Amino acid sequence: MAGIDYLERIPNNVDLASNRRLQRALEEWQPRFLEWWRDMGHEGFQARDVYLRTAISVDAKGWAQFGYVKMPEYRWGIFLAEPETGRTIPFGDHKGQPVWQEVPGEYRGTLRRLIVTQGDTEPASVEQQRHLGRTCPSLYDLRNIFQVNVEEGRHLWAMVYLLQAYFGRDGREEAEGLLQRRSGDRDKPRILSAFNERTPHWLSYLMFTFFTDRDGKYQLACLAESGFDPLSRTCRFMLTEEAHHLFIGETGVSRVVQRTCELMREHKTDDVRKYGAIDLATMQRYLNFHYSVSLDLFGSEVSTNAANFYTMSLKGRFEETKKDDDHLLKSATYRVATVRGDRIVEGEEPALTSLNERVRDDYIADCQRGVDRWNRIIREHGIDVELRLPHRAFHRAIGAFSEVRVSPDGRVLSQAEWDAGKSRWLPTDEDEAFIESLMKPVIEPGKFASWIAPPARGINGRPVDFDYVRSA
Repeated sequence: MAGIDYLERIPNNVDLASNRRLQRALEEWQPRFLEWWRDMGHEGFQARDVYLRTAISVDAKGWAQFGYVKMPEYRWGIFLAEPETGRTIPFGDHKGQPVWQEVPGEYRGTLRRLIVTQGDTEPASVEQQRHLGRTCPSLYDLRNIFQVNVEEGRHLWAMVYLLQAYFGRDGREEAEGLLQRRSGDRDKPRILSAFNERTPHWLSYLMFTFFTDRDGKYQLACLAESGFDPLSRTCRFMLTEEAHHLFIGETGVSRVVQRTCELMREHKTDDVRKYGAIDLATMQRYLNFHYSVSLDLFGSEVSTNAANFYTMSLKGRFEETKKDDDHLLKSATYRVATVRGDRIVEGEEPALTSLNERVRDDYIADCQRGVDRWNRIIREHGIDVELRLPHRAFHRAIGAFSEVRVSPDGRVLSQAEWDAGKSRWLPTDEDEAFIESLMKPVIEPGKFASWIAPPARGINGRPVDFDYVRSA
């Protein structure tokens, strides 16, 4: 099972050749995917040789190989994790039953919606980032964004396989829709609002890969618990690739912080803009924005949809099998924050309808660990500044806090107070203009833009100054 058949037109480990109807459907979809990639992939780099990682196995040991490939020739395919012998459904009304190999008819529409929503985020990321190659801070970073993007493309393939294999005509229509929507398009936008936001420059991209891709980690982990086994196995392998995307975000922001701190110490000033770097106050504003937008991706604090997904055994909690409870949650409660007058208070809510908040709490703790590592860099430079996650109610557009104005430290504000403080808390037009001014491409191997430090090491044992993206 672990090997992937690269002799096939569509690489796969699902024995696609034994299902001619499905194989033909996917082969008909493939040229439309490639047309989408040519139209919406990175501008100006389609003919470049890029040092990319390609999956060759779903075994944890040696699952990928590295080599130069042109992105339109990347071998996208369909890879599911190894099946678990005797696996049973770990939660919900069907807890303890054998996992499903086919879609339960009564849950068909709900399951399709979950898969489509997840699948829609994958091409959206590529569309949001397609112009960033023109302003890359180094060939190392350029190669990394290309790696993320080809793997987002493969994750799209993963969801399209499920739609086409298990949902018939409806699935084929949904697969077409995934190629027809566009990030930020007025008429056919992507499903989730965060994936219609602009990613105007590399600081936003690095924050996106830390915060928004981390939401993707949690969504995939919850789907990996699903009683529908093909979805579970698909997401388990996607998480293997997703880990590198989070690495790029965390280490990328770390390198920006590192360079800023070096210049602060060298010149004994907080104002490092004059030296071509991004000051910590500006980084805090971008952190505030990307974190708050990503919190909204988990949905409302109290959600009957989340309860239904769990009760139906379709979508579990993060690390469901490690939770020490009955995995039914019929009578359990969970503490949830809400607004009461001019205060944010906590109260008990049914655990089933509070599942979004439970996963959001896991996400917040994970984000904090990353921010702690950034702050360690600042302390090591002897600088008395700390980056902070804003309050969960800050700058929210979905859920209990969508109609109120809350400061980063959790105070409920009047509109006038919000207007007065907004420019201190969120990126301004001046910030955008300044960071755009730094976005000059650096394309000589081993060289880096003034605002970011080199990485500690290269990729796959290669040196930092390796030619990761060769000229056409």
